[in-house]
Amino acid sequence: MNIPVWFEITALVVLVLILIGDLLLVRLRPHIPSTKESSLWVAFYVGLALIFAVLLYFVAGGQFAGEFLTGWALEYSLSIDNLFVFVLIMAQFSVPRRLQQQVLMVGIIIALVLRGLFILAGVAIIENFSPIFYIFGAFLIWTAVRQAMPEGDHEGEAKRENFIVRLLRRRIDISEEYDEGKLRTVVEGRRMWTPMIIVFVAIGVTDLMFAIDSIPAIFSITHNSFLVFTANIFALMGLRQLYFLLGDLLDRLRYLHYGIAVILGFIGVKLILHAMHVNELPFINGGQHIEWAPDIPIWLSLTVIVASMGVATIASLVASSNERRRAPEELHPEPPTH
Repeated sequence: MNIPVWFEITALVVLVLILIGDLLLVRLRPHIPSTKESSLWVAFYVGLALIFAVLLYFVAGGQFAGEFLTGWALEYSLSIDNLFVFVLIMAQFSVPRRLQQQVLMVGIIIALVLRGLFILAGVAIIENFSPIFYIFGAFLIWTAVRQAMPEGDHEGEAKRENFIVRLLRRRIDISEEYDEGKLRTVVEGRRMWTPMIIVFVAIGVTDLMFAIDSIPAIFSITHNSFLVFTANIFALMGLRQLYFLLGDLLDRLRYLHYGIAVILGFIGVKLILHAMHVNELPFINGGQHIEWAPDIPIWLSLTVIVASMGVATIASLVASSNERRRAPEELHPEPPTH
């Protein structure tokens, strides 16, 4: 079975309308969402993704539904890593909390545009150059090793963004204060950019880097550009609410980068095995397919993704809880007994 064209068009129109509605909601009602509000929105978007998977099952079959569900779980897991860098950017540029929703929504739109371009390029490359999977796989394994480093790579990402920001500061006049959500303001009769322009550039650079990591990864799950794009849309749609829901909890997820490293490493190996299975390079096995190289099934990929995130999250929360229990004992040790 194939995915009907009418279903693809209808789904994309509905998703675009939801995104526009979300953008208008942020624009017309800027506020700091409560935990309850954020929880309901996250549940809504997760439920929407699951309903979409069920509809795919009935319209196009279990194979496409499984590929979407696994791709969405993969992209959702990797998008959580974005939140750590978003927290750094918000703190670095002292973005008022009431404006953070707008910043995140613009960041999500930038991410969707960039990922759409990467997806189109990826599909074209894959159709004309199948050995690209060797490169994708090696890149993801390298990314996994970098992600697993003790202090992660988030600080380094922030420094790279600072370089872009420094170039921007030298080119244009930027005011010291925010003017609500405006990009332009007037200071002592002069038209100037607000710091919001810097924040948007920093978010855009971050989105670009994460697109470079995530798009090769999802192509290990499916080559269908519609499924790749919708999985990315569903993963990013609830990211704004997830940012406020997790809040300070992000600081407690100390082992999450290990879970993400395991996922990226697994996907990297999967891509290389797939490249070997469909091998066409003349200097590898005489240009013939390597039959013993398995194609890892979708269910196993989904299991690894869910298990890695689950174990990393539980281990982080347990370690954080133990640390909090020990803190009062260290501040107020029991007196020695004689």
